Amino acid sequence: MGETVIDSAKTDSPNENAAKLKKIEFPKLTSENAVSFLTEYGEENPETQVRIGTRFGAIELELFEDTPLHRANFIYLVKRGYFDETFFSRVVPNFIIQGGNSDNFSTARKRTAIGNTYELPAEIIPSRNHAYGTVSGAKEYRENPDKKTHPFEFFIFLGPPTATAHLDGNYTIFGRVTRGMDVVEEISELPADDGDWPLQNVYIDVSVLD
Repeated sequence: MGETVIDSAKTDSPNENAAKLKKIEFPKLTSENAVSFLTEYGEENPETQVRIGTRFGAIELELFEDTPLHRANFIYLVKRGYFDETFFSRVVPNFIIQGGNSDNFSTARKRTAIGNTYELPAEIIPSRNHAYGTVSGAKEYRENPDKKTHPFEFFIFLGPPTATAHLDGNYTIFGRVTRGMDVVEEISELPADDGDWPLQNVYIDVSVLD
């Protein structure tokens, strides 16, 4: 399955003083192996509930089981610690906040270790449209005829419903906010530069709830 990287993860011991680091081997994800890896990973890691921590409060998400590759990918990135010290790097009031990026060297290093060339096939559900609190995968470039998802970034939609014409059918919706839309709203209103990047970085940390 290509190059293998070694990562460190803590054991699940409830005694933090007794917790030890163990070596876990992960394949470096590519366009050739990502689907098979994430399919197997998703079967072994069925969690659907995650928490995004910010200095403004917590945002809780439910990930949809009928978009299995996107769900598995998000859980995988959480468990690899990818999102820690990334930002909500795009904020647009009454539209979206987008997370999973940063200008830190650590983010680039983690993308390289995980696999910085793979994309996720579209898992678009025709009857599912963007609505207040939906979570979708971002795209690295808009002219993307296969509607593939850039695996490292996501956005939360705030509305209005009239702003979904270019989103529906083009971006995979793989979850929804179950708690914390007040936090999403507050973040969306932050002062930002001309590129919608908040003037003060909004760091996130993400954890699995179940």
